[in-house]
Amino acid sequence: MGVSDFRVVLVGGDGDGDGGGALEQWRYVHNVVVPPAAMTFEEARERLARGYRLENAYDGDVLVGCATVRPVVDGVVTVIVRVLPGYRGRGFGTALYEHVVGYACVPGVEAVETCVLGVNEDGLRFARRYGFAEVERYVLDGESDEWVDLRLVL
Repeated sequence: MGVSDFRVVLVGGDGDGDGGGALEQWRYVHNVVVPPAAMTFEEARERLARGYRLENAYDGDVLVGCATVRPVVDGVVTVIVRVLPGYRGRGFGTALYEHVVGYACVPGVEAVETCVLGVNEDGLRFARRYGFAEVERYVLDGESDEWVDLRLVL
């Protein structure tokens, strides 16, 4: 199976209004891939309000993943690609990453960062394959899950 039917849809764009249905799909993928950081619909909507670019990835009409691109801060853009476990290893993550990094790397961007849940070995391998290097491992206050920040200097 290739990614010939792969498509990406902007949450809140192309007649999606406030992003309701598409935002709920984005939130579903986010919560499946990073359950320790599961968020409510309102928390997801707040990401849109902060200027995050949220997108859903599909194989035809089947939801396979999502992406988040945070606004550039001090020459650094954060890109997070999530693929549902049942669809990994089929090229969807690559197609989605190449799609989002293509518009995230605007003039003035010096580095791309990403954040991966420490137990997500697929996600860590994926980031390293694209040249991301580990910057930091940490556990948030009051939590027990380890997170890994990675950076790719352009």
